Amino acid sequence: MPKPVIYGIKNCDTMKKARAFLDHAGVAYDFHDYKTQGVSETKLKGWAKAVGWEKLLNRAGTTFRKLPEADRDGLTEAKAIALMRAQPSMIKRPVLETASGILVGFRPEDYEKVARSNA
Repeated sequence: MPKPVIYGIKNCDTMKKARAFLDHAGVAYDFHDYKTQGVSETKLKGWAKAVGWEKLLNRAGTTFRKLPEADRDGLTEAKAIALMRAQPSMIKRPVLETASGILVGFRPEDYEKVARSNA
């Protein structure tokens, strides 16, 4: 089974919590910093198909809130993916890819299931 991959931004507090949880649980994983490494349109489309673009787009973040109103209004999947591709900070963090699926955001109870399945 391939190692889980956690996507996010290195200095994000939520990312730090998620990575600390996985480390403490002894889960081996790869880390992909999409701020420095980017994220492909294909990857974003796959995530959007799996969980919905609305869940993937971080509307609460500063980057999204600073967008001009015209960019925030009338969002479609294509427009949201283009925004997230251009500014990865707009992707909700973390995104965790596992053999059983994708988790968006950090909830300890969900990560506990990942830890058990990767034990």
